[in-house]
Amino acid sequence: MIVLHSPSSTFPRSRGRPREFDMAEALDKAVLMFCERGYHATSIAELTEAMELASGSVYKAFKNKRGVFLAAFDRYKSVRDARLRDSIDRGRNGYERVRNFLDFYAASSYGIQGQLGCMVVGGAAELATFDDEIAQRVTASIKRSELMLGELIRQGQSDGSIPAALDHRATARLMLCIFQGMRVIGKTGRSKKEMLAVSEAALKLLI
Repeated sequence: MIVLHSPSSTFPRSRGRPREFDMAEALDKAVLMFCERGYHATSIAELTEAMELASGSVYKAFKNKRGVFLAAFDRYKSVRDARLRDSIDRGRNGYERVRNFLDFYAASSYGIQGQLGCMVVGGAAELATFDDEIAQRVTASIKRSELMLGELIRQGQSDGSIPAALDHRATARLMLCIFQGMRVIGKTGRSKKEMLAVSEAALKLLI
């Protein structure tokens, strides 16, 4: 199961607040609910229970379920992006950095974590067509991933680990479709071997 918790701030007790709580810890629990069940299948009562908060704390901090989703989405992306960047930075050249990028998503697409799902993919499928603010977040997230991949490919072209003739923009877009598709397929239950094989196949685009 994905674990998002990291150092965070705690909301202190104040007049009218039913209880104090750790914002990051509460949002991590909300992330798990939204990833696993999606937005529409998750009720505010279920969120309140999962986050282990009094309903007054939830409504005061987030106003409604949509507010919880937006905060959880931002938390999810902040933690995931930091871990992705850490994985990428361990590569010695552009090719290895792209490999680390793809392997990071492969590792998120099998077993329990794969079945848990992705808030970006889920947000795109459930909400982006009728909620402009969520659509902007989803679109920005996907665009950043595409631009990052393009930059990693260009780094590889500069250091000689990736062929210079490769169209880095088109290849980045194709890889984007691959790794986002991995997150969708991962919901159906896939093995580590299957997902790593997809990552290896995608790397052949760089030869």
